[in-house]
Amino acid sequence: LKLGTMRLFAALLTISSAAAFAPASRTTFGIPAATDTTSQLYGEYGASSTSFYTTTEKQESYESLEAVLGAKCADKKVRLVIKDMLDACADITEALRVALVTVEGSENTFGDAQLSVDVIADNLMWDACKDSPTIREGASEEDPEVRNTDEQGDGEYTVCWDPLDGSSIVDNNWAVGTMIGIWPKSTGLIGATGRDQVTSLVAIYGPRTTVLVALDDGTYEFSYGCTPDGCQLPDGSFEPWICSRHKIQIQPDCKIFSPANLRAAQDVPGYKRLIDYYMEERFTLRYSGGLVPDVYQQFTKTQGIFSNPTSPTSPAKLRLAFEAAPFALLVEKSGGKSSDGVTGGSILDVQINAVDQRTALCIGSANEVDRFNDWVIEK
Repeated sequence: LKLGTMRLFAALLTISSAAAFAPASRTTFGIPAATDTTSQLYGEYGASSTSFYTTTEKQESYESLEAVLGAKCADKKVRLVIKDMLDACADITEALRVALVTVEGSENTFGDAQLSVDVIADNLMWDACKDSPTIREGASEEDPEVRNTDEQGDGEYTVCWDPLDGSSIVDNNWAVGTMIGIWPKSTGLIGATGRDQVTSLVAIYGPRTTVLVALDDGTYEFSYGCTPDGCQLPDGSFEPWICSRHKIQIQPDCKIFSPANLRAAQDVPGYKRLIDYYMEERFTLRYSGGLVPDVYQQFTKTQGIFSNPTSPTSPAKLRLAFEAAPFALLVEKSGGKSSDGVTGGSILDVQINAVDQRTALCIGSANEVDRFNDWVIEK
């Protein structure tokens, strides 16, 4: 009797467990479910409808970096500096694959402990600038001071970079990146705006290394070290960089949100209202805490909104020259918008008055940036 009772209990438990995960339109022991909310959830929240899987189809061949730059970047010197920066991103890629993430024992100018990978990436960027015949000045987010790198006196560009954005998540082995803004000698950095940039680049280091580059007619993505069918060179090797996305367009509407600085929602009623709206409208949350992956997804998913407002108790942290301006150039060249979080104007129109100038930021799909301006800063 005891064995039979146990078997009956096990059978009932199995049926009940299955019913708990089944759509509510089914019945349990012939009793109809009270509501059909679960079936609605299955349809609305299935993985295929909220995960935004890629729709990119394999191509028969891919254009080389040289071919795309030759066709889409008219200025020869800009082409050269882009290639120099891509070489640096390739070097950082290789270094990250073998370096452990440890505390270096030093601090940057903000008092943050530097990681081994921060120092490695920063040194590689400085080496690239010193070796480049087209670069005259460099400035790193790790040491925000414009320094001369042009021993020959023929350099043309001031390069600003965040060598490895995502120090707080890199030990998790999450995606991190490098952001680079490039200004001409005619403006330099101080007193210029983001709109004066001749180009900008953002690299993301994940399972693959890909880099967004601002060219004459839009934003293009280049992939490093890929070996797709149809791209093998006559000698059996492959191009180090191939163009994986052409003239990317960010849709004006989106269903993906990346809300940074959520602490500000306690001080700014409009930001709390905006977050509530995203949740009520069933937006998909995609936020890692790294600026590069959180904004880069707008180019792969062709939609999205990243918001980072400020408040009296949660001041601005993002750097205008190293982070906000380079990304804004890429987003606006792709049909998106940016907001300075204060006036509601483009971040590209904010004058750079200090190397380490901080800023609020909202960036991404145009209509959602407009909503941010309307609700959060009431512009």
